[in-house]
Parts: sequence; structure tokens; C-alpha cells
Amino acid sequence: MSYFLDRLNFLKPAPESFSDGHGATRDDDRSWEDSYRQRWQYDKIVRSTHGVNCTGSCSWKVYVKNGLVTWETQQTDYPRTRPDLPNHEPRGCPRGASYSWYLYSANRVKYPLIRSALLKLWREARKDKAPVDAWASIVSDDAKAKSYKSKRGMGGFVRSSWDEVNEIIAASNLHTVKRWGPDRVVGFSPIPAMSMVSYAAGARYLSLLGGACLSFYDWYCDLPPASPQVWGEQTDVPESADWYNSRYIIAWGSNVPQTRTPDAHFFTEARYNGTKTVAITPDYSEVAKLTDHWLHPKQGTDAALAFAFGHVILREFHVDNPSQYFTDYCRQYSDMPLLVRLEKRADGRLVPERYLRAADLGGLGEANNPEWKTLAYDDATGEITVPNGSVGFRWGEKGKWNIEEKDSAGRETRLHLSLKDLSDGIEAVSFPYFGGIENEYWTESKFDEVLERNIPVKRLQLADGQEWAVATVYDLLLAQYGVDRGFGGGNVATSFDDNVPGTPAWQETVTGVPRLDVIEIAREFARTADKTHGRSMIIVGAAMNHWFHNDMNYRGLINMLVMCGCVGQTGGGWAHYVGQEKLRPQSGWAPLAFATDWSKPPRQMNGTSFFYFNSSQYRYEKLGVEEILSPLADKSKHTGSLADYNLRAVRMGWLPSIPQLNMNPMQVVRDAEQAGMAPVDYAVGKLKDGSLDFAFADPDAPENFPRILFIWRSNLLGSSGKGHEYMLRHLLGTRHGLQGKDLGERGATKPEEITWHDEAPEGKLDLLVTLDFRMCTTALYSDIVLPTATWYEKNDLNTSDMHPFIHPLSKAVDPAWEARSDWDIFKGIARTTSALAPGVLGVEKDLVLVPTLHDTPGEIAMPYAVTDWKKGECELIPGKTAPSMVVVERDYPNLYKKFTSLGPLLDTQGNGGKGMNWDTKHEIEFLGRLNHEVTEAGISHGRPQLETAIDCAEAIMHLAPETNGHVAVKAWKSLEGFTGREHQHLAVGKEHEAIRFRDIQAQPRKIISSPIWSGLEDENVSYNAGYTNVHELIPWRTLTGRQQFYQDHEWMRDFGEGFMGYRPPVDTKTIKPIHGKKPNGNKEIVLNWITPHQKWGIHSTYSDNLLMQTLSRGGPIVWLSEDDAKSAGIEDNDWIELFNVNGAIAARAVVSQRMMNGIAMMYHAQERIINTPGSEITGTRGGIHNSVTRVVVKPTHMIGGYAQLAYGFNYYGTVGTNRDELVIVRKMDKVDWLDGEPVPAAAKEVV
Repeated sequence: MSYFLDRLNFLKPAPESFSDGHGATRDDDRSWEDSYRQRWQYDKIVRSTHGVNCTGSCSWKVYVKNGLVTWETQQTDYPRTRPDLPNHEPRGCPRGASYSWYLYSANRVKYPLIRSALLKLWREARKDKAPVDAWASIVSDDAKAKSYKSKRGMGGFVRSSWDEVNEIIAASNLHTVKRWGPDRVVGFSPIPAMSMVSYAAGARYLSLLGGACLSFYDWYCDLPPASPQVWGEQTDVPESADWYNSRYIIAWGSNVPQTRTPDAHFFTEARYNGTKTVAITPDYSEVAKLTDHWLHPKQGTDAALAFAFGHVILREFHVDNPSQYFTDYCRQYSDMPLLVRLEKRADGRLVPERYLRAADLGGLGEANNPEWKTLAYDDATGEITVPNGSVGFRWGEKGKWNIEEKDSAGRETRLHLSLKDLSDGIEAVSFPYFGGIENEYWTESKFDEVLERNIPVKRLQLADGQEWAVATVYDLLLAQYGVDRGFGGGNVATSFDDNVPGTPAWQETVTGVPRLDVIEIAREFARTADKTHGRSMIIVGAAMNHWFHNDMNYRGLINMLVMCGCVGQTGGGWAHYVGQEKLRPQSGWAPLAFATDWSKPPRQMNGTSFFYFNSSQYRYEKLGVEEILSPLADKSKHTGSLADYNLRAVRMGWLPSIPQLNMNPMQVVRDAEQAGMAPVDYAVGKLKDGSLDFAFADPDAPENFPRILFIWRSNLLGSSGKGHEYMLRHLLGTRHGLQGKDLGERGATKPEEITWHDEAPEGKLDLLVTLDFRMCTTALYSDIVLPTATWYEKNDLNTSDMHPFIHPLSKAVDPAWEARSDWDIFKGIARTTSALAPGVLGVEKDLVLVPTLHDTPGEIAMPYAVTDWKKGECELIPGKTAPSMVVVERDYPNLYKKFTSLGPLLDTQGNGGKGMNWDTKHEIEFLGRLNHEVTEAGISHGRPQLETAIDCAEAIMHLAPETNGHVAVKAWKSLEGFTGREHQHLAVGKEHEAIRFRDIQAQPRKIISSPIWSGLEDENVSYNAGYTNVHELIPWRTLTGRQQFYQDHEWMRDFGEGFMGYRPPVDTKTIKPIHGKKPNGNKEIVLNWITPHQKWGIHSTYSDNLLMQTLSRGGPIVWLSEDDAKSAGIEDNDWIELFNVNGAIAARAVVSQRMMNGIAMMYHAQERIINTPGSEITGTRGGIHNSVTRVVVKPTHMIGGYAQLAYGFNYYGTVGTNRDELVIVRKMDKVDWLDGEPVPAAAKEVV
């Protein structure tokens, strides 16, 4: 009451005025403001960042009060890198600004959780059994195993203790290793760059155990196979500041403001700087609003558009009015001048075969690897020469692996681009054409499936006495693009209006883009590059990579850049941004992560093939090999299914497989020793006689199941899991929404070489363990959920593709409740595993199979034709025609000691990366002083400690050339031995700089230039990929040493991808079996399924955050065009269902003018844990965006042992494409929230 009286003016004295009545003194009570003022008070500010795969790597101020994080704001103290560039700051976005909500939210995982059905079984078994025996008694009993596996995803978690869950995990691991083999224990965690130590924690544990780490970049389908194909490098890209140096930017499928928010200011600043910008997207996306021109090709037809751009560039800037800059660039830095053999077929056709090699002409004096040295004509002499730089010079000799304009003898050369003036005649050469393939939902352009075009050829007598015609890549490329050069014949265009494959007029039919727009933009792009020597750039997102024929999309635009001399030039090139892929201190991190300081090699597996087989998706394959073969291929050599091709790739040593063999690999060694044989010789003999085989030859046999899966730093099942419903059914053995039948049930043709089981297995995994700070979809389907620290509660390292700085994640507060950092969690598991090991496992020998790897001599394993030892085409030679085999010693009682210390192999074998090696004794000595040495007696005594996450961070940075100048100089010196050129000048100015963890906590620090990467970090240029290739004459890591327009591997040719061309989307055949079969009274329409990155989350992170839910529509949504919605009777905000034989999704419709017809678009990744009703089709809660997808693998991505086409972890391999998929869309008749859904009895019980 008194407060009310105080507010009555007539009871108060008048305020005293001052300043001639302009002010008044008041004595009002302002204590009501305290709540607001105290809200923004804080005790300290700590620098951290977000370990989310967004590429931002933004530095944030984390405010702490009373031991709690209260809020965060953007840091603004980035070092100025160059005075002529805008600042990198401010960096951040609304998603990052909402992160602190998670720390104390209801969705936070606070304690170790375990599924109650499993915990009951465990506690009962532990009453009278030791831990390992207790686990064995559960999983060996089918009824017991099914009782908890079938409950996955249905709730029923109960709180446990760290001691108990660690014991369960350790016991399960030891049992699995002993019974089935260590390669049956698998881990999945993505994008190490976002929190390097956290990734290394799980990977180090698994590697010491003998388990396998799954790749992620290819599984996410962010890995563009075209990048290794052309460059021998996986996604090295410019930093975003280099956009400002560009003079022409095409944003092609990259929604910069939405998905690269912290860097979008550079895009705007480039426009203010006079740069012209073009957006190419099928919808009117955020980036289209910022550009001068917007092209919207029909989704999935980007390759046709790029093909037409290339046609214009080649016609006007290489033929009619050649640019001297373009000509000189392509002569030295591309394969244009190299010679290709032309095979004369029995039907008279002349078909491009492989590159001509020195060995074809008797070696030409090249004693080392003549079969891997490519050839060209020299302008000066008119004779064939052996130019430096091909992969044959990289291995087995020193000093000639460079791209100086010299031959192998050191003579100056000028390579001949065209045989026009040297030819022995003009011949018709045959090229495959795929644009006429019919698809109900895309427009075909009918021409003959083989197009003949005239080119100049030269005839040579080879060493074997046969005569072969040869042509240059340049002449073949112009013919492939349909450019008329006056050689006569058909299928070439004299005008851009000619309807010939490759022309702007031709693409207009396919893409819908007006031909005049194509001509205008191609001219502008090339003219700008010509005038500025390469300052034209294409910014790319992953969208085009999610199509089955992604290579054609990417190679189309990469070809444009190489034609115009843009790659490796400041302000130019291929700016491909997908996830936070650039793990800058990679070579310092790798030995820590994969425990190669103690033993090598580690087990690593391409994730796509793993899930294709182990979630039994191969059983449902509908795409036939014959559908994707070139019309020029010998079909008799290409039988079987896509799964058969993957098995063959494993068998020939091209791809890894996990599990590896159909026997415990430790048992193989024991059997070999008992037989008195070397394990490798024994395994070779057993593989040859068939008594031993690869696990993928029978993936559904119990002995070949993966048994334990760790998932950390990932929402595998709620985000990246292509074929989500297949995973639920076959991998987890729980409730699913799968609608289709497998090959056996349909009576379709089954794989040729893979054993078929009529009854498909369900529930292959015995244990699924997830580490997360939030209860995401993956956690809900797990058996054990471990509460991990958030990004404000742990110490770690973070780098990005988008800028040159290294950031810390800092422990602003202790982990809340019972959460622990990833490092501490896996350290605890390692400790318990070692404690339980005695009496179960001791020092064991393990046979590890490794494919022929890129950046090793193994990449030149198979120079000519594909030969399969299983078919009697060659001998089984490990490391040559089959995987390498290495015996690795495992010491299970000492696993913990090894986990927490740096091992001796760094002292004795040094360190390195990408084929280089350097001594690290000095760095190990220093780390012993910095981190302290282990004082406890045992195997790790005297070794540098890795007790804490900061110890690990210091080890990573001190071992890496990017953060230690001494190591950088040593790394460049190592490269000099290959190239014969001086490179140390690139790092010598920073030789005495070494970055410590406390340094980056004070301020982000710029990394040091390193030969691990192809760009430079200095005061004169922004980081741009390929810069050192062009300016330091370091070869690209390809067969030719140059950027390759042509891919000459036998499988590339047989599948029609020797040269880039347009290939329409494939028919996944998922609509007809279910279309109209489950009606609900509403009209059904068929649309193409597109899943780009979202505005209100980063992948699935933030999508369950209340603040982001408030900004969005608060649940799953799907965007439709106005016309499509109207045709199906759908209005904005209606509940709709989308389905096919793979599964179903329930969501609300967003009807928008932004969308083009024919597309249903759902942002990736909206989980089904919030505001998701039941599906009318499946009867279960509506799915995630991947509920309607299934993995389809591509044979050309399985190639190995062939220079740049060789396996590397997250480098090359099968990818998880999903954009060729179609869905049926209809309005829902009844929205059922499943509130009355019965809860399984076990889920009600508290143990």
C-alpha cells in the first residue's frame, strides 16, 4: 500500500529543478530495476566456441555468474590479417547465441542412463558372474537379447552410475573382442575440426582396442568424389576473406547468408567492392536476394548447365579468340596436352582409352615406374616427351616430382595442346551420351546414345608392335563439349542456338534456363578471369553432391574454373563449403587420435559402405548396374549388383571392410602360428582356397555382424542416417516404418557373389552407446547414454575452412550434474577395460587389413586393367592386388596406460602426412617437459603424459607444422626431397613461433603455412586452395600431377565418366509399389525430395532449442510450391504426409512462392522428437528427413590403387547420396498424436 501511495504525485513534494528547468532531481525507489541489472552482471568472461559442424568456428564471450553460464556474445578481438581486407569479425549467428539455453534445459542429459530392460538383465547376471561372463550370458541368449533390443527408441531409461556403465561397456568390449574380434567394435564421430580432442578421445580408445573408426565426410555426402578425381585432394578451399579479392562470384547451390552466416559479410563487402555476383539455385533462396542475377535450373540438372557454360568458354576463349593466359595456364597446370590412347573396336569405333605412358613406348629411358609416367608432344622438338610431375616421379625417385616446364632429363619444354598441326589425319571418335535417358520427372533430350565427333589423331607404333591412334586431352575435350573446329562430321555446333549436346540451346530443354542467360554469364565469368588472371570464383554448397551422379555436377563447374585459369589464384577457384572439414593441425592430431604413437596401422572404414551392408540396405537395391553403364562398355565384364562391386573393391584392396574377415582376426593369427606359418602367408592361402573370406561376402551372417557401436559428437540416427528406417529394423532390431520388400521377397535378381539369407537379420548390434549433452534421436535409440560436457564445459581445439585461425573451447564452468568431457569419459572406459582384461585378454596379435592408400606407394598398385585375383585374373598379392595385411600387437591390460601417454613410435619413426615424413624427437622431448612425464612404473614410464584435454591440445599443436614453426620448416624440407625445389622460405619467417593452448585462450591465433595444405597463410595473400601448386610448382596429387579433365581408369570409362557430361537423376523405383496402395481420401502427388541446411539449426543441433523453435514454426515443416500445394488440396500449415517404400514423414506444409514446382523441401535436420504426430502410413511417429531415403552406392567411387583414385579416410569412397529420391505427398486425413500409445511394460519399471 505504501508503494502505491508513493506513486501518487499529489502526496509527493515537487522535484527540485535545475539547468533552467531542463532537469529535475528525483528520489524514486528504483530497486525494481535490480532484477534486470543483476541479470547482466557477471563474475568472469571466458573465450570459447561451438563444436557444431557449421564452419563458423566463431569466437564467443561466455559470461559466468555464480558458477553458471548466463549468456554469450560475440568476441571482437580477432587479429587483423591484412590491412586491405575487411575484418573477420563479427562472427556468429542467432543459433550460436542461443547455445547456453542447452546447459540447464530439460533436454540436457544429466546422468549416465541405461535402458531398464538391459539393466535388469545385467544386474541379474552380475549376481553370480564376472563382468565379461555376465555380458556373454545376455547377448548369447537370443530371447534376452531381443528383450532389450526391441525396446530401443521406446523410452525406459533409468539412471545409473559411472562405475556401473563403465563396467558394462568394458565387459561388452572385452567379450566382443575375444569372441568375435576387435573389428566388431566400431565408432562413429564426425568432423574432428570442431572439437579435436573430443574426437580423438573415442578414436584413440577404439584404435588401441583394435576397433574401427567410421568415416563421416563421405557418409554425410559432403565428400565430393570429383575433388580427388581432379586434384588428388579432398576439399581444400579458399578462406571466406578471399571472396573479397574475387571479381566475379557464382554462388552455386550455396545459400551463403543462411549456411555461412558468420562469413556472409565478405560476400556483401565483395559486392560493394565491385564484384558481380550470380546465384544458381532451384529455389529463391536467401543468397538469391543478394545477387545481381539468379538462375534457377531444374533441380538435378546442374551438370547440363555447367556443360553449356563450358561450351561457351571453350568456343570463345580457347578456339575463336584464344586467351593467352588461359592457354598458358592449361598447358602447364592441366592434363590438356597429355596424350590418350584411342582403342579401335571390332565394330570400327575409335574410343578413348587410357593415357599413353612411357612404358607403352619401351620406357623412353625411364627405369622407375614408366607405367605411371604420362606423355605429351613438345612444341620445340615435335617429339614425344616425358613431362615432370606425374605420379611415377613421386615414388621411387627424388627431385623430379614438380610441374616445372621441363622433361625428366631437365630440358625446357612447351607442351603441345592440339594435334591439329601434327596429326596423321582426322578420325571420328565415339563418346557416350546419357541425356536421352527417360525419366518421368525430368526432361530428356533425345540423341543417339553414342555420339561420334571428328578430331585430329596421331598414329604410333608401340613397344608391343601394335599401332595405336592417340589424341590430346585438349582435342578430346573440345569434341566432348560439342565445339565445331572445322574438322567436319556431326554432333558439333557452329552456333550457340544449335540443338547439339553441350550448347546453351540444348541445355535450355533440360534445365529451363534461358540460353541467353547462359551465354551472358559464361562470357562475363571468362572475360573477368582473363582480365584478372583467374579472379573468378564459384562458391559451392553440398547440394549438388547429394545426387547420384554428383561427379558430373562438380566436374562441370571445376572444368569451368580450370579452363579459365582460376584454381590456385587469389580471388578465384572452387570455394566448396559443406562442414567444418579443415582440421588445420591434422598431422599433429592424427597420431593422438588413431594411437599411431603406439601401434599402426589403425582400422578405418568408409562409413557409407559400412551402413549399406550392415543395415542390410543392399538387400533392397533396385538400381541395376546396366542402368548406369556406358553404351560403349563391354557389358559382359560388368555383371552383378552394386553390392557385388563393393565386395570386389574390398577384395582387390581398393576399399576397407568392417568387419574385415568372417573370422576373428586374432584367431587367424593364432591358427597361423599353430600351423607354423607367417600370419600373412596363412591368410593369403586361406583366402585363395576359400576357407577364409571377407565379411561383406556374407554380411547377414552372425559372425559378420558389427556388435558394438559408439556414437559421440553426432546425432547419427536423427540427422545423417540415410536409410533411417532400415537402420532401425536391421541394425537396431526395433520398431520401424519400412514399407518395401527386399530382393528375395520381391523375387528379384539377388547379388551374384554375396551369400543371401532369406530371413533378414534384425538387431545386429548388441550394444549402442551414445555420448551427448542433449537427449537427441540417437540417444533415444541407444542402450546407454553418457552425459558429456557442453562446449562451455571442456577444453578443446577448433578450426575451420572459413578462416585461418585456431580457436579454443574453454572450460568456463565445470560440467553440470554428472557430465564429463569426452576425454574423461573414454579415459574412464579405458581404465575399466584395462582393469577387467587380466584373465580375459592379455597381449594379443591382431591381423589388420588395409586397402591400398592414397599418398603412399600403394596408390600405384594397379596401373592398367582391373584384375581380380578371385577370378583368376592375377595372383593375390597383399598391397598390390589385395589389401595389405599387418600383424599388430594389442596389450589390453595396458590399454589405459597407452591411452594416457604418448607412445615411442613418434620417437623412432617420426611423424608426417600426405606422403611426407619428418623427425619429431625434439618435439617429444619438449612435450615431456611441458606435460610432464609418466612417473608410474610400466609400459608408459617416462613418456609424455596425456592426462588432461589440455595435455592433448598441447601435443596436437606442438607436433603440427601449422602451429609449430620448427615443424613447419621440417615439413617443407621433406617436400623438397620430392620436388627438387626450395620451399622452406614459406615457413622460415615463423620458425620460432609455437602456439600454446593459453595463447589461443587469450586471442585466436593464425596458423602457419604448411605443405599439408595447398594454400598459404601470409601477409600478402588470403588462403586459397591450389596456390602452392600454381606458384610453387608442386604437382597436384594425381596420376598426371596436373588437374585432370580426363579420368582414364577402366571403371571410369566403362561407367561413362572419362569426361564430364550431363547425366540425369537415376530412378530409385520407390514410388510405384506404394502409390495409391494406402489411400486416405486425399489426392497424392509425386515430388522430388530435397533436404538442404536450415535457418534455425545447424544440422539437428539447435532444432530442439526453445529459442530456435520460437523463431521457426516449432516443429517439422516441408516447403511446397503454390502450384503443387493447390494441385493436392494443401494449404499453408496443413499437416501433410510424405512417403515411399523407404518410410514416411509427418510434417506441416509451408506453401511458398519461393519454391519451384516439382520439389518437396525439408530442412535438414528436424528430429521427430518435437511436435511430430503419428504417420497414417506406418502407424509410428512421423519420421525424420532420412526416413524416405536409402543409400545407393556407385562403382566409380570404389576404385582404388590408381593414383588419386585410392582410398583415404574421409578422402575417397562411396558416398551417401539421397537427392534422386521421390516422395508421395498428400494432406493427412487424421492427425494422431499417439497419446494413447501403450508404453512397453519394461519401460515403466525402475530397476
